[in-house]
Order: sequence, then C-alpha cells, then structure tokens
Amino acid sequence: HIKEGGGSKPTSFPVFFMRSRTSLVASGQPMLLPLVSEELDFEAELMIVIGRAGRYIKAERGLEHVFGYTTFNDGSVRDFQKRTPQWTAGKNFDATGAVGPVVVTPDELPDGAHGVGIRTRIDGEVMQESTTADMLFSVADIIAAASEFATLEPGDLIATGTPPGVGFGRTPPRWLQAGEVVEVEIDGIGTCRNPVVAEEPE
Repeated sequence: HIKEGGGSKPTSFPVFFMRSRTSLVASGQPMLLPLVSEELDFEAELMIVIGRAGRYIKAERGLEHVFGYTTFNDGSVRDFQKRTPQWTAGKNFDATGAVGPVVVTPDELPDGAHGVGIRTRIDGEVMQESTTADMLFSVADIIAAASEFATLEPGDLIATGTPPGVGFGRTPPRWLQAGEVVEVEIDGIGTCRNPVVAEEPE
C-alpha cells in the first residue's frame, strides 16, 4: 500500500493519525459518500482493542495490553487526504470508517493476530487479499510505539495499516459508489459489511 501511494517504507516508527468518533460506524450501518467528494476509498485493516492502560510499554509486554481484535475499514476521502501533508481531513469525514461486527479475544487467534488472512470485497468482488504476516510492524511494536506519545486506555482502538489493492492504487482508480456493499473480512474474526450511501444535503 505504501508503494501504491508513492511513499517510502518507515523503518523505525509507524505512521500514526487520529480519527474522530463521528467518523466511525458499526458494521451494518451505512458508510457515507460525502457531498463534496467522489473519492471514497476502502482499506482493510486489523484493529487492536486495548484492554489495559499503559504508557511507555515495552514491545515484549505489548500483547498484555490487548483486550481483543476486530475488523476495520479505514474509509478515506482521498482528494481531501492529499490536500495537505497531514491526513486528518481525509480520514475524518462522518461515517466513513467501519468497525466490527465482533471483538475476538487474543486466545482465539495466533499470538499478535499474526498470519491471519485479510481481504476486501465490493459487491462480492475481491479487491484486497493478504495476510497480517505482511504488516510492517507487529501488534506489539505498534502498541509500544503509540504508548511513547500517549497513554493507552481501555477501549482505545488502534488500526494497523492496509495491504495493497486499495482504490486509488488502481488504473483507473476504483472509488466506492452509492448502492454498493463493501466488506472487510479477517479470518478468525469475521466480516465488517456496510452499504455505501450518498450523503444527502441538510
């Protein structure tokens, strides 16, 4: 995915950004295609659910802070994301990120959720197909890095990055369209399934 975006691979520290609560919806709820953009993209991601608070967590203790894992579609409004070096605008449109439908506890997956299959489908067509073994940073390393600059609290959600195959990396780009159903599936967790609905003016 980094190559698709023309970026360089981070070697020592993950890239972080924040998403607002209003940007998220549950599995089954509509993802909104914004009035001001036609470039709503999809990103299949493993999401960490923090269960134990901590700061300056060592990587070797990182998994002790995991309550569980869920699926995440990090819906991104690409034209707004590219307007500035920071991704805040493109990642925080209302109802563009989808989470769920369940949280799976760590004992139900391999350590660190390593090596589980992950994919995206649009109306049944596979767009992304990969495994968490290809993540640049492990779950434990991501937790350790995040805890260097913020106290992690129970209920915090941390997304872990997406594999290749997103819409903007295709020729021509493949944006989500109103009326479609987008699914993010992770083996051993489940499928986050959401209809795409055009936002209506107030």
